Amino acid sequence: MAQTVPVKVGIVVDVGGIYGKMGLSCINMAISDFYQTHSHYHTRLLFNVRDSQGDVVTAAAQALDLIKNEEVEAIIGPITSMEANFVIKLGEKTHVPIITFSATSPSLTSLRSQYSFRISQNDSSQVNAITSIIQAFGWKAIVPIYIDNDYGKGIIPFLTTSLQQVYIRIPYLSAISSSATDDDIREELYMLMTMQTRVFIVHMSPNLASRLLTIAKEIGMMNEGYVWIVTDSMANVLSSSLDSQLIKESMQGVLGVKTYIPRTEKFDDFKARWRRKFLQEYPTLVDTKLDAFGVWAYDATIALAMAVEKVGGTNFKGSRNMSGLGSLGVSQSGEKLSEILSSTRFIGLSGEISLIDGQLQASTFEIINVNGNGERRVGFWTSQNGLVRDLNVANTNTTYSVSKNNLGPIIWPGDTYSIPKGWEDPTNAKKLKIGVPVRKGFTEFVKVTWNPNTNTSEVTGFSIDVFKAALELLPYALPYEFIPFAKANGESAGSYNELVSQVYFGNFDAVVGDPTITANRSKYVDFTMPYTESGVTMIVPLKANKPGNAWAFLKPLTWNLWAATAFSFIFVSFVVWVLEHRINEDFRGPPLHQIGTSLWFSFSVVVFAHREKVVSNLARFVVIVWVFVVLILVQSYTASLTSFLTVQKLSPTLTNVNQLMKNGLNVGYPEGSFVYGMLKNMGFQDFQLKPYISTEECDDLFTKGSGNGGIAAAFDETPYLKLILETYCSKYIMVGPTFKTDGFGYVFPRGSPLVADISRAILNVTQGDRMKTIENAWFRKSNCPDTNSSNSADNLGLNSFWGLFLIAGSNSNTSMSKRIGSMLSIFDQKDPSSHAFRKKMMQGESENSSTHHHGLGGQVVESSTSTHCPPSPSPSGQSQTESNFSFYGDHGMFSPEYHGDVNLYGHEPHDMEITIVQNVPSTTLELEASPAQN
Repeated sequence: MAQTVPVKVGIVVDVGGIYGKMGLSCINMAISDFYQTHSHYHTRLLFNVRDSQGDVVTAAAQALDLIKNEEVEAIIGPITSMEANFVIKLGEKTHVPIITFSATSPSLTSLRSQYSFRISQNDSSQVNAITSIIQAFGWKAIVPIYIDNDYGKGIIPFLTTSLQQVYIRIPYLSAISSSATDDDIREELYMLMTMQTRVFIVHMSPNLASRLLTIAKEIGMMNEGYVWIVTDSMANVLSSSLDSQLIKESMQGVLGVKTYIPRTEKFDDFKARWRRKFLQEYPTLVDTKLDAFGVWAYDATIALAMAVEKVGGTNFKGSRNMSGLGSLGVSQSGEKLSEILSSTRFIGLSGEISLIDGQLQASTFEIINVNGNGERRVGFWTSQNGLVRDLNVANTNTTYSVSKNNLGPIIWPGDTYSIPKGWEDPTNAKKLKIGVPVRKGFTEFVKVTWNPNTNTSEVTGFSIDVFKAALELLPYALPYEFIPFAKANGESAGSYNELVSQVYFGNFDAVVGDPTITANRSKYVDFTMPYTESGVTMIVPLKANKPGNAWAFLKPLTWNLWAATAFSFIFVSFVVWVLEHRINEDFRGPPLHQIGTSLWFSFSVVVFAHREKVVSNLARFVVIVWVFVVLILVQSYTASLTSFLTVQKLSPTLTNVNQLMKNGLNVGYPEGSFVYGMLKNMGFQDFQLKPYISTEECDDLFTKGSGNGGIAAAFDETPYLKLILETYCSKYIMVGPTFKTDGFGYVFPRGSPLVADISRAILNVTQGDRMKTIENAWFRKSNCPDTNSSNSADNLGLNSFWGLFLIAGSNSNTSMSKRIGSMLSIFDQKDPSSHAFRKKMMQGESENSSTHHHGLGGQVVESSTSTHCPPSPSPSGQSQTESNFSFYGDHGMFSPEYHGDVNLYGHEPHDMEITIVQNVPSTTLELEASPAQN
């Protein structure tokens, strides 16, 4: 067997304490197990144990002695963070690595020593797990209770940052001295009972935490409604070193965040062997169980043994100058040993051992619930998945969850499954000092009423009721008091900008009222979500349009509708004339007479006074449709004209800001409002700006007019202008562009966690029925007409009636097409009056005349020849004896007006009896036609 090289290693622990005993036991077992499986290694750790007695100075003295006199190459320990703080600095100076397995304070990280190695979890790694639990149950405020030393204070900055990122408040920090008596602890807990918060996070040593929880149980702070969460400093030792009777009596319902140790066969084997060995060494400690600190002590020893072997035994030989504290010298192997420890990677009892910047990385915690005589696991927290019920599920889940549904059932203090709401009505909580504006006008929003007898004030109004309704929806109580922003005489102490600045300077905790959210103000304070509509615009007086326009009767219809109507009258007249001219005596006569009759007929339909009869069915159909169209037009025109002549037509005196500036007119603005600065930026001069403080004063300024020291327009925010319009119906109207603002909001200091909670509550109020109830209580229901809409009827246009004109035009065209079809049919027949047909006819007639009618002179010859010629209409009062057939010339030429089987009117042909009369003096022979007798 090769010769081994002993390497001196110091151990500084509290030998009489439970952690010291457990640590030493695990360290001895670790070195035995390591060299049993690595017997071929050339180095062996040689331990030199020193007792720190749980004292910082003693621990420092023992470490100094080990480095100076024993010339150790490394030190394991000490137990507490405060002891480790000085020892780490000593190791940094002498290049001696310090390996601690139980010092967890984040303050050690700030030392940034390359010779400091922490084989334990940093307390700051658990704050996100604690925050996730608080988020899961919706608690909005917590109170940390911690030991008043470097160990206790170390976690507070990290816990505060984590909670503030999710808008969870810390209204109070409770620090308890390590030397506090039971009376001191009781006094502090009584003070906490007077606050509203009922969620407490305990971070202190197990001994002090046990006393705290016991006293809390005695005074009733373990009853229903309270929440207690302990950090891993307490949770890791619940099942190992705490008295089971204490757990059963004083810790029921407590939640804890505990370091997760994977349950492997190796761990279970070591746990069983350690249990037997520990009871052999300390037979009286039968209730002590292995915890995370013992496991870390085992892994820390293994890590050091591996690193020492890699450095090699020859590198540990040498001397150091040990004359005094100022000349301790340095370890020749310390730097090399430190480098190897930093790169050490292996699977230990606690899982994967990987040191980054000398820190053991933690990613998983158990969530436990104290119940009965011990603890019960209700879930896990991982850095990747948040809260999970089971780690196997977490491996397949890629989302970060803070849902309470991922935790098992929890029994809360008071032996209840009901989730505590986390707050109660406080008995002595600090009240928020809320500033409210004082103004004489627009008291519907905020009204301050002074009581001279009691020298108190009552604050009411729409803005106040919305705020109170929002507070009712918060998951915690928020005590407050309203403080009017007023002078001793009750008058306003300044503008709204000055009021908002009081929050910035810390004189008020908040401002509730009707301050407008602006970009400039948001640089200094935070605003909640707005609870009113936004925008700045102007109102101007309304003026009545002067009646008496000579052409007012034309205004009801637009010009295109007038033109379409006139065209339709003419067109319908023409269609009726075409359809009736040949068959209706009323539409015959000289051309001017026919034109007049046709137009008269079409226009007389307007008043249904037409006297002409319509014979043709097609013409009747056209007239029926036209009467319907005229009826609609007449009724619409009458209604519109009535509106124009009887309803008062109002219009704004001004329509835009440019008119005000161009004419140099005065404008009004609410006194003390940011609107003044807006008007100045628009270019208005000071002499043009007239402040007002109420709706009545604004109306007075309008009454005076710009020329008499009054105003021509008033600029204000939309909610105020609506109040003015509701008060003075039909006198004013909103015009011009709306300048964008964000509405009214409540003011809080920058970064206040209340902003998010109250904003969400405001959204619930404004989107529900509660907002309507509040509005009805403060704003009377307006019976005024909508001043934003036109006060007069719009002109009727063609777009409203084009369908009627389309129907009338289609009907007329259809009727005309039938007439045109008849004319085309006649056009297709032969024309006997043409030269060719007349020549042939003359030859035939000459032969017939010589044979049958020779010597007719003075005689009348009647013929019963059948013909297709219908009777021609004759003027009224005359018999229809005039024939449409004539013979012209010396030979009696025959010129019929129609031929064939269909006559000009589309009727079937009739048998006609033709009588030929010869007038001796004339050269024209006339034919008299009469219907043939059956």
